[in-house]
Amino acid sequence: MLDANLKTQLKGYLERLVRPVEIVAYAGEDAKSRDLLQLLEQIREQSDRITVRRGDVAGQRVPSFALTTPGEDIHLTFAGIPLGHEFTSLVLALLQVGGYPPKVEQSLIDQIRALKGNFRFETYFSLSCQNCPDVVQALNLMAVLNPGIEHVAIDGALFQSEVSERQVMSVPTVFLNGETFGAGRMGAEEILAKIDTGAADRAIETINAQAPFEVLIVGGGPAGAAAAVYAARKGIRTGVVAERFGGQVLDTMSIENLISVPHTEGPKLARALEAHVREYDAEIINGQQATKLEQLADGFKVTLASGASLTGASVVLSTGARWRRMGVPGEQDYVNKGVAFCPHCDGPLFKGKRVAVIGGGNSGVEAAIDLAGLVGHVTLVEFDKMLRADEVLQRKLKSLPNVTIITCARTTEVKGDGKRVTGIAYEDRTSGEIRDIALEGVFVQIGLVPNTEWLKGTLALDARGEIIVDRHGQTSIPGVFAAGDCTTAPYKQIVIAMGEGARASLAAFDYLIRLPAEEQAA
Repeated sequence: MLDANLKTQLKGYLERLVRPVEIVAYAGEDAKSRDLLQLLEQIREQSDRITVRRGDVAGQRVPSFALTTPGEDIHLTFAGIPLGHEFTSLVLALLQVGGYPPKVEQSLIDQIRALKGNFRFETYFSLSCQNCPDVVQALNLMAVLNPGIEHVAIDGALFQSEVSERQVMSVPTVFLNGETFGAGRMGAEEILAKIDTGAADRAIETINAQAPFEVLIVGGGPAGAAAAVYAARKGIRTGVVAERFGGQVLDTMSIENLISVPHTEGPKLARALEAHVREYDAEIINGQQATKLEQLADGFKVTLASGASLTGASVVLSTGARWRRMGVPGEQDYVNKGVAFCPHCDGPLFKGKRVAVIGGGNSGVEAAIDLAGLVGHVTLVEFDKMLRADEVLQRKLKSLPNVTIITCARTTEVKGDGKRVTGIAYEDRTSGEIRDIALEGVFVQIGLVPNTEWLKGTLALDARGEIIVDRHGQTSIPGVFAAGDCTTAPYKQIVIAMGEGARASLAAFDYLIRLPAEEQAA
């Protein structure tokens, strides 16, 4: 199951164990159980600190396994075989259960340990989901650090009956004490903010206590990270406030056009971006959404959704973009109930079912191709008279036997039974006729919209809501710069966003050194 190279790497990691790790396997006689036992045996062979024993399967998911260590009260279980994107989660769990210190801030560790109460988390993931490991790893860490927290990570593709019964239609989906807790990517900070009643107030106090920054960067994607590195290297006080560090990159499955990096994945790149910024004296304030930008006598104030605020002598806006919605009846009602935006994450939950992909550009056609290998049937719906994807992708799509392509069609409604999607309606733009398609899932792939609504009326935006910038990244307000997918700069690419972030940061520095001496002193 693990090749020689992976075993060698695993052996090296497991040398860091400082205390024994006991793996309790709950397995039957089925093929998946045999696969699990094979994996656990291969793990055991890599360290003499690891033991494996069979447990009583009564009341347990099969196959599954728990990780613990003598003398500690740890409740951490994997239901399924955590390979794919979740293999890293398994390795980290082994290390943390084995006493290896987690690479997170001490304040976060202290907050987890101080949490009172009993919390039983269950996370449904898919092995192809690039966002799921962040949630699984955060909850695993919490289970290791606090005996009142239990976490079970469940492969939704393997436990389809549960997925259907609990109406899980997107991953990651988290349940707390049997009730839906949340869906989508979450870090430990975000999870704690929801269950630790005093966390929000403490965060506001900490943010409000921040001294003014010389460069305040709003957004933590590639543009924001590059801006932070370039500003911090100038030796000026630099702050980054982000709703989620990494931004849209976190939702990107495969990256093959970042120059000098032949292949990487979005979450891996996001972690590298954050690590690079943290090498410098830059303050990162994560999990906070900006809602207002104001000009002050000596700089700018950014107000956050939490009610806290930050100030800076200059500002770099790098808020990025998000998936565009269709804006039709039923779409919002059925998000995470059949309406999805990530085929890699949620595709396995629709195994053998009928789905539609809305959008005939590269993203839509690639999504349809990927889904065709998982689901029963894919219907691609395109507004224009022809697909806009690259010809090579179109040829591949048209060669697949379980794909139907409908062009010149405008989706008019997402239909459902109140609990989940049951179909869509579309208008044939040639005849004007409204037609229905019965299906269980809708994957929306119609482009991006900039995250700039909060800036309307504050600075100049174009008709699409993009921030208008000049060749230096300067906006319509002196001292406020912008970079990346939220701007009018063409070609929304990671490598371009990085370059624009660096440019905007250098322009901000140039702006600062040209300020009158009395303004700098202020």
